[in-house]
Formats: sequence, C-alpha cells, structure tokens
Amino acid sequence: MQFDHLPNQAALSDAERAAAMANPAFGRVFTDHMVTIRWNENKGWHDAQVRAREPFTLDPASAVLHYAQEIFEGLKAYHAPGGGITMFRPEENARRFKESAKRMAMPELPEELFVQACEEIIRIDRNWVPTGEGGSLYLRPFMFANETFLGVKPASDFIFCVIACPVGAYFKGGAKPVSIWVSDDYSRAGPGGTGAAKCGGNYAASLVAQAEAIKQGCDQVVFLDAAEHKWVEELGGMNLFFVFDDGSMVTPPLGGTILPGITRKSVIQLVQEQGVDIQERPYSIDEWRADAQSGKLREVFACGTAAVIAAVGEVKSTKGDFAIGGSQTGAMTIQLREKLTGIQRNEIEGPEGWVHKVNLDS
Repeated sequence: MQFDHLPNQAALSDAERAAAMANPAFGRVFTDHMVTIRWNENKGWHDAQVRAREPFTLDPASAVLHYAQEIFEGLKAYHAPGGGITMFRPEENARRFKESAKRMAMPELPEELFVQACEEIIRIDRNWVPTGEGGSLYLRPFMFANETFLGVKPASDFIFCVIACPVGAYFKGGAKPVSIWVSDDYSRAGPGGTGAAKCGGNYAASLVAQAEAIKQGCDQVVFLDAAEHKWVEELGGMNLFFVFDDGSMVTPPLGGTILPGITRKSVIQLVQEQGVDIQERPYSIDEWRADAQSGKLREVFACGTAAVIAAVGEVKSTKGDFAIGGSQTGAMTIQLREKLTGIQRNEIEGPEGWVHKVNLDS
C-alpha cells in the first residue's frame, strides 16, 4: 500500500532526542511519528499515512469507548552490528494480530501490510532506535473501533495505528528472579472467551489480581483455569515454562485460554532443536508445589516480548509459599535468555526467518 508521508514539523532536535533517550522508562518516551491506516465497510483499508504523533479526536459515542473493540501487538526493533535495523519475527505478530481481529469481529489487516506499517515508522524514526546495551525500539501496533454509534454490533469504521518508544533493559541492574502470587478469586480467561486474543479487555480484567499480587509483596500474578481453578495457565502478561531434574520441560497448552506468545513459540523451537523433551500439557498448582518441594522441579521461567525471559524464584498463595531452585536463576533459564537475546540483537545466528531486516532506503 502507498503511504502518504507527513513529517512532524515539530520533531525533537538531536539534543532533545538524546536527552529523552538517556534513561527511558518503559512505555513513557515516544518517537516523533505514528502510522495510521483507516478501514470502513465501503472502502476497506485506505488512507495510509506516516504522520506526526498526536492525540486522536474521538466522538463520545465512538464504539471502542463503549464496546471495547480493540486489539494490539508488541514487538521490538534492534540495531544490527555493522549497521542496519532489524525486527524479531514480525510476521508472527502479524499473524496473531489477524487472529485477534477475527475473534473480536474486526477487519483482518493483511500480514504484509502490518509488517510494512512497522517498517514505515522505523524508517522515519530510525534515530530513535537505541544503540546502548540492552536497548531497543518497542513497537505498539493497535486497532480500535471508531464508528460513532451506540449499539451492540461489530463496528463499521476502524483505525489501525503504530506508535513506538525507545526502551532500555527491562530489568535495571540485571534480571533477578521474580515472585508471583497465585490468584484464588480471579481468572484471566475461560473456554470460549478471548484468552487467545491480544485485546485490552483481557489486561483490564487482570489488573485487580495484579494489584492483589503487589499488595502481597509479589511482582506478578499467576492465573489458574476458570473451570476447575486447578491448572496453571499464565501470568498477567507472560507465558510459563517448567524445567525438571531430568532435563525435560513442560509448558501449559494453549487451547484458547492462553495467549500464543511469540517468545513462547521461539523458546519451544529452540529447546526442541537442542533435543530437549518438552511437553505442552496441563500442569496443576498442586504438582507445581509438590515438585518444587521435592526438588524435582529445578527452574521456572516466564517469557514475553518486554522482559524476554525472567526466572520465577518464589510462589506465594493463601495455601502457603514455596521457592524454586533456591530462588536463584537456573542454568537453562540463563542459557535460553542469552541465546534468544543474542538472536534478537543479531549477535548470534538463529533459525532461518527469525530476523527481519528493515529496508531503510524505501
């Protein structure tokens, strides 16, 4: 698709940009531009623009404000050694974005257009991609219903947008094992629900449980299944992996209630290529507690775009607390984090197609 380019006339100077990027808090500092594409039932996808980042003007009756038709993605761009900028597996994010749209009765953005939109913002804001250790440009593609109408039906007008923010290392001072709280009262998703879609409503529903976790002195909350409240599913925004004393691994199966993480999929492929016996199967909170206490369970880690891989050191709940592996980061967790971040940052070679080079000359 042809994009109209309307550069930001008030873009930050080199000095102002450098100051803003000196120590950016995650999701607080944004680049000068954004990409937008509109859709309606008559024109389809149209009016593609690269333009100044600025507020949207929404009618009070915009459908997204009342019926929450909204989805989003998250991925990163990196400087490549020797020059150039790359993205990590953007085609996977594009596919998941389409699946989220389908579940939320929204128009499906073609995968190639999703990737093109991400490339457009990288090209115009290439100077915002951090060069320091651990830095990257976080991209946030999202889409929302913009029809002015009060009625429960799929909207007929939508806006797709990509914004970007420079980010440093997710964990300041190095990654440390996180503590998690087992939610007794709340579920993230149920069978037939929107658990597999990356929609804002899932995260809004998780916030009260996350607040409970923080009140209990924990970093994150872990959700159990909605039907039996027995089977481990995922954290508020990350997938889980369990590493055992015989070298095997387990991760909860998707099945419609768990978000199919891009990092999760990458970890599974990496360990399979290493010959690790990894199973996608149900794993209960009772098993988790018993295996940790017996020493059978050696490591647990969570993974996602923002943190990449983070060790889980302690689990707290109303039924008692327990630690995993002496609350230390295990060898497998360290190895996978180093390998995956090395691939993402173009420092080591990964599987074919994982690194997407951005054409900066288009």
